[in-house]
Amino acid sequence: MNKVLVTVVAVALAGAAIWWTQNRQGSTGTGERIVRVAVPLSLPPMAEQGKTAFDANCASCHGPNGSGRDGLAPPLIHKIYEPSHHSDMAFTLAVRQGVRAHHWRFGNMAPVEGVSDTSIEAITTYIRELQRANGIN
Repeated sequence: MNKVLVTVVAVALAGAAIWWTQNRQGSTGTGERIVRVAVPLSLPPMAEQGKTAFDANCASCHGPNGSGRDGLAPPLIHKIYEPSHHSDMAFTLAVRQGVRAHHWRFGNMAPVEGVSDTSIEAITTYIRELQRANGIN
């Protein structure tokens, strides 16, 4: 084979391997926040309760204030999760049943055990408050 052709094929394979490693589902990343989230100075009481529950149950994957974590989980403060596309019930179902990966390349989300319906409602209220503060209605 021609040396140039061998070199081109080798470079193409190396590039494909790098792309696959960085874009495959469940890939590991830096864990850094994905989006910047503007946080309101004050939140209604239900949203404050939701922040506490979110920090305890969701932030380890979805990042502080739902900003997402590179390689772990998507940001919830994103237009994909606006109410007209993902209803409040979608958040309840995600916690209860988990979610098959469909918008992002983070892999599937497992159900979150031990979160009460009241906490899920408060978490959803908190996420919706943050979304509105960031122009997602």
